Amino acid sequence: MVAQVPVLDHPAEAELFADVLTCEAWLPAGWRGGDRQLPPQAGEALLRSIATAEDARSSDEGDERNELPQAFQRLEAKVDLMLNLIGRLARQQADALPLRAVRWSHNGLRIDSMQAWNSHLGDAGVALIEPASWLSDHLELPARVIGELATTDGQHHLWLRFAPLSPGLAEALDRHLFRLHRKQIAEARQARQG
Repeated sequence: MVAQVPVLDHPAEAELFADVLTCEAWLPAGWRGGDRQLPPQAGEALLRSIATAEDARSSDEGDERNELPQAFQRLEAKVDLMLNLIGRLARQQADALPLRAVRWSHNGLRIDSMQAWNSHLGDAGVALIEPASWLSDHLELPARVIGELATTDGQHHLWLRFAPLSPGLAEALDRHLFRLHRKQIAEARQARQG
């Protein structure tokens, strides 16, 4: 399903999303003041692993998939079910990230919530986001608050600009966002045709 995440009239929207590849999604996401708890290399490793898994899966979805023995297809389906189950169990923990509307680019992200963020312009901390729905693991990206807005519909919007990322993490994030964008275009096309 294509995410319905609104574009808002706020200076931070233009700062983070003007003239760059942008993705909208409903993902587990959050914000925490303070320093990272994971090493900086963990985010790059997570995004590269997701890319490897999704690239392998997308190449299997062509004609080659029909050539795989049925036993391998069943095994892959069972692994998918196990990953989904483990992900659901992990999300039931008290410290699981809540599902939120997110708009993001390689510059930063906007997270929408029904609760106030209690942050201030310039606050430094960590943007937390689960980049893949099938994997209950999250990225920690250093960020700074560049905007906050409460709208009349009860939503609280928080704009976060990423701190300079290492070249490897920046490249892995760009690749991940490109993959999400391509997937959203394909889903929108299917929705129009179906």
